[in-house]
Amino acid sequence: MSLRDTPEFKDQWTKITQKELDEILAVHERFAKHMGGGERAKLGMYDLSYLDLSERKLAGADFTGALLCHCSLARTDLQDAILFAADLRFADMREANFDRADLRGACMSGADLSAASLIDTDMRDGVLLKPTATGGDLMAVVHDEATGGLERAIARGANMKGAKVSDSMIVQTDLTDCNLENAKFIRANLSLTNLTGCNLQGADFTEAVLSGAIFRGAVFSNTVLDNADLSGANLIGAIFDSVDFSKVDLSEAMLPRRFENMEQSFQEILNAHDRWVKSNGKEGARAVLAEMDLSGQDLERVNLSAADLSYAVLRDTRCSKADFLMADMSYADLRGVVMDRADLRGAKLTRANLVDANLVGAVMSEVNVSSRAGGGEWRCSLESARMHRALLAGAVIRNADLEGADLRDADLRDADLSGSLLADADFRGADLRGANLNNTDKRGAKGLPKAEY
Repeated sequence: MSLRDTPEFKDQWTKITQKELDEILAVHERFAKHMGGGERAKLGMYDLSYLDLSERKLAGADFTGALLCHCSLARTDLQDAILFAADLRFADMREANFDRADLRGACMSGADLSAASLIDTDMRDGVLLKPTATGGDLMAVVHDEATGGLERAIARGANMKGAKVSDSMIVQTDLTDCNLENAKFIRANLSLTNLTGCNLQGADFTEAVLSGAIFRGAVFSNTVLDNADLSGANLIGAIFDSVDFSKVDLSEAMLPRRFENMEQSFQEILNAHDRWVKSNGKEGARAVLAEMDLSGQDLERVNLSAADLSYAVLRDTRCSKADFLMADMSYADLRGVVMDRADLRGAKLTRANLVDANLVGAVMSEVNVSSRAGGGEWRCSLESARMHRALLAGAVIRNADLEGADLRDADLRDADLSGSLLADADFRGADLRGANLNNTDKRGAKGLPKAEY
């Protein structure tokens, strides 16, 4: 039973039609554009369930306590809007702009906020109090006993820089690739939440519940974790810079493995893998180095073709002229790695962190698989890889997948990117002098010379 059906709050919500709403929104848009005849939309305690508010200019509108469940708010401008204690369950808010909006106490369970902007948005806990129908005591407005927060919502790629989310419920929410820089999550419950690939620079998780959360590829930099509960969290593939774990509960957390706990030495693994490669799998054993911390190991000229290095840590490791043909290096920490002139044909580097890496003259093109092994072309995958400031001069990245890759300020002079998928990749500030961009898919790519379109 909905709260609006109870005697205490009967007829508290005003139900209007789509046509009536469109008229109100048109007047507000004139107000937002500082045009004559405009008036701010005051839709507090209105029932707008299932109505369409998409792609409208609604900056500064008031939706306090409104029912907006199952609404379409896709690409709507809601900057500085008031959505205090609003019911936004299962609403479509993809690419909407909520910068500086008041979403305190708003229920967004099951909502889709993919690629939305929530910069400096206030999403802390909050309770709306209203007098009962009999004029008695104040009572909290609750939407079908739902709690405020982002529980089971989808917010992939959302920008939540500086957002205030303290004391909120974000349980089992998909925050993949979100920018959470300087966001406040004090005492928030993010248990079982997916934070894969998130930017957590300066974020404050003091006393937050992060049990069972997934942080694969997430970047912790000056992140505050005082008295946070990370029990059972998956931290494999996460990047840590200037983070204090002294007051963190890491019981049963999944962390990279170290060689001192292995039965074989690193050299024995390399020797067995070399025999495995040269004998086409008849002798030796494939190197399975997934989730291993290999920092400081000497990998120059080694042959790790087809090895499993997923989620491995190779920060500042020297791998010059090494063979990584068709190796799996997805989610690997390769910051500052030296891989100049390495053979990475057909390698899987999905979501790998290659910030400041040296890949001068490296080959990251496709490889043709023999018919005996199934045949076909095996492309190198750099999808969503972080290659900020990477040195790629003279590299061969032909027919590769770089969709969503971060190549800002990278050195790509004379690199061969022909035939590659560059959709949504970021090349801002990159040096592309002499680079070959023929036959590339550039849809949504940023920073490419206009002459190349």
